Amino acid sequence: MTTKIDPNWLAGMLTNPTIRGIAMDIAALIREERIAIGSQLPSVRELAEVLGVSPATISAAWSQLRRQKVIAGRGRTGMWVCGQHVSPRPERFEKIGNFGNTILADMTLSAPDPALLPDLSAALCHGLLAPNLNSYQRTAIIPELEQTVRRHWPYPAEAFITSDGGFDGMYLALQALLFPGSSVAVESPTAARVLDMLDHLGMNAIMVECDEHGPEPEALKQALLQKPTAFIFQPRTHSHTGNAMSQERLAELAALLAVHDNVLILEDDGVGELSTHAAISLGRYYPDRTVHIRSYSKAYGPDLRLAVISGSKTCMGQIQSFRHFGAGWSSRILQGALAYLLTDAQTQQSIAHAQEVYHQRRQALADALARRGIYVPENDGLCIWLPVPSERYALVTLAARGIAVQPGERAGVKSGQFIRLSICQLPDHLVEPVAEAVSQIFR
Repeated sequence: MTTKIDPNWLAGMLTNPTIRGIAMDIAALIREERIAIGSQLPSVRELAEVLGVSPATISAAWSQLRRQKVIAGRGRTGMWVCGQHVSPRPERFEKIGNFGNTILADMTLSAPDPALLPDLSAALCHGLLAPNLNSYQRTAIIPELEQTVRRHWPYPAEAFITSDGGFDGMYLALQALLFPGSSVAVESPTAARVLDMLDHLGMNAIMVECDEHGPEPEALKQALLQKPTAFIFQPRTHSHTGNAMSQERLAELAALLAVHDNVLILEDDGVGELSTHAAISLGRYYPDRTVHIRSYSKAYGPDLRLAVISGSKTCMGQIQSFRHFGAGWSSRILQGALAYLLTDAQTQQSIAHAQEVYHQRRQALADALARRGIYVPENDGLCIWLPVPSERYALVTLAARGIAVQPGERAGVKSGQFIRLSICQLPDHLVEPVAEAVSQIFR
């Protein structure tokens, strides 16, 4: 039986009738088990009346607790306590599933194959020569790295900074440049962690459908009618579908955004230099409001923890100022190491080799699926994005055969059913078993 918390008792336990104070006090009561999991909280109007505050204050406090997964429900129909830990977490990203010890092929994460990553020994030694090493001076980007990335950047950006990886860069940009509660247009599919970030920051995601050339112009046009403050998309090889945006599509999107000059453009180049396509950017058209984020994790190694971000001096200054709440700057040693890797001939040969191996792995699985009547378009991706009759049935069918994949729903897909199969670490001897298991979905 559900216990409904008495509003008078709860009001007496709250010491600070502000949004933050109410949320913190209720979280403490839940953590101390003075409010049990499963309890129903008073309605917004009931508690507001007893506390002598506006209903908007209570609604905002409920929203904070809901984002932290402590309570669930809607204000008018009731709010229930669902957890004890006030700890924000990326729910989509963490919700991989527990498959036990039966997994033969884990194809959930498109993480690089360690065997295909370059040797970091010489690069790290070079990084130790970075100027101002061990100084507390906050270095947004060391000159050597900035000079190196400028040579191959898709547009002449005004300013550059570094972040501790691509998703860290996106999170910093969202926090530093947008207001909580903003609406953001996001291509569909997108990275689960991007959607988790938007949820955590209280932002509304407006999904923009994509085709093989990138975000569909008509879909973006409709999204822009809802007055988003930003537009997030992947301008080069897409991490899910493997599709790459064409120059023609980029120009179409630029034309649509011309009349929406208050929309910030956030570009996520997550596949980075493992892409065989040249980098492109809307920064060619709108350098003052484009923030281009390139991750180097997949090509050079996730333990480098580095991405480079470009934009206007104003935007980069805002992000760098926000970083002062935390680390302040990315390791100068790692920045120097990346600068070395970007210019080292042997490293660049290893990147080209990795591109070829990933292509061969993807093509091997695509060919095996084709022999079973399942067509997969050829592209540049590290994954296969496959339409299926039912995501749920596909996940269960594959898990029963020892194969773990990602559902399209986690990537913000609203129309159609899809699964994503990462080929990054798929060994040759599992290609045929995986293809045979996938074929069972369509029988």
